Amino acid sequence: MKDAPAPLRSIVALPLTPEGFAPFGDVVSAGLKSGASANQGTAVRFDWSARLENGREGAKPNLAVFRSVPQPLPFTVKLLEHHPQSSQAFLPMRCSRFLVCVAPTAPSGGPDLDGLVAFVCGPGQGVNYHRGVWHHPIVALDAPAEFAMLAWEDGSAEDCVVRQFSTPVSVVVAD
Repeated sequence: MKDAPAPLRSIVALPLTPEGFAPFGDVVSAGLKSGASANQGTAVRFDWSARLENGREGAKPNLAVFRSVPQPLPFTVKLLEHHPQSSQAFLPMRCSRFLVCVAPTAPSGGPDLDGLVAFVCGPGQGVNYHRGVWHHPIVALDAPAEFAMLAWEDGSAEDCVVRQFSTPVSVVVAD
């Protein structure tokens, strides 16, 4: 008789907070720190909302738009990616909720899946992954979503490194 496959490891996604996400990047949202009056008093400007990083002289900033279809829950994480030379920011343009999955870097240089954590991001929240942070591609929840994405790219393999893994992890989102 064959052994039954090991049950899928499961983690519960937490609400996104600046403190919880700090080891991986920045939460980008108005009102997280004091702002300054702008546009003749019709707006408030919040400067330095994220640590934007570029490690390559020839790379150019790429402001792209991603359209993402909602994924069913629980969500299965089968791969992670990172950008060794650039931060990567995702700013929702049209979105209800989205899922962010991140992991620290293992001594081998790949993702440390034992440290994988997930966050649920709500309306008005964006994320900026610090340079080299392992993360899953954007996962829309509930409804189709659109994001502005900013990263420095030069068309080389260093733009995005993807690692698939043999034992997926299930992410549960509490309602």
